[in-house]
Amino acid sequence: MDINDATALVTGGASGLGKATATRLAEAGAKVTIIDLPSSAGQQVAASLGGTFAPADVTDPAQVAAAVQMAAASGPLRVVVNCAGIAPPAKVLDRAGEPTPLADFERVIRVNLIGTFTVIQQASAVMARADASASGDRGVIVNTASVAAFDGQIGQPAYSASKGGVHAMTLPIARELARYGIRVCTIAPGIMETPMLAGLPQPAQDSLGHQVPYPQRLGRPGEYAALVMAIVENGYLNGETIRLDGAIRMAPK
Repeated sequence: MDINDATALVTGGASGLGKATATRLAEAGAKVTIIDLPSSAGQQVAASLGGTFAPADVTDPAQVAAAVQMAAASGPLRVVVNCAGIAPPAKVLDRAGEPTPLADFERVIRVNLIGTFTVIQQASAVMARADASASGDRGVIVNTASVAAFDGQIGQPAYSASKGGVHAMTLPIARELARYGIRVCTIAPGIMETPMLAGLPQPAQDSLGHQVPYPQRLGRPGEYAALVMAIVENGYLNGETIRLDGAIRMAPK
């Protein structure tokens, strides 16, 4: 798919994997719109890329719809990348053996799973009405799951459930949107150099990296962005979840 002068939408694009992806797409000639919270650095990042910032909460369908329309105003929307997400730890029971607040579980599901679905729903409705390429392509959607979808650790029931849901809905959505020439894939990153991990002491980061079989280090945001570009460019990739994890399989804790 040729994305030069096409529009790309990246959620969570103000930092981490989203920022690296937005940068890579802009370098490839796409007009990038970043969706992130109003309190984020989205405005500055978008400006540095010559793109557009659409402040929005992915759990709010009206805000997402407005952001999608803002992106589509720049040109045909061809690429959508879902990077917005949260990962607060929460067990089923607290230290006293009492149930943890259900609202904590619901919030993670709402942001990571329902938020991803909302963006897919609103964006695909716009993409489906765009003119197709000579080969029938209208665009590609790339979602972000996690190895926690398969190897969830203690303290990750909400996060694992949300990312497992992103993985599970990839194939049925790809099958549904095939009639419009829209592909859908998901990336399941392992332990990546994100702002959350960057706040850990260096010995802790090194310890996490040594858990990876090879290469023994944390994954880099640029490697995630490179895989997004590979999915965009390879028109036969569809309905698949790809692990990007250095062959790690997470231990129980």
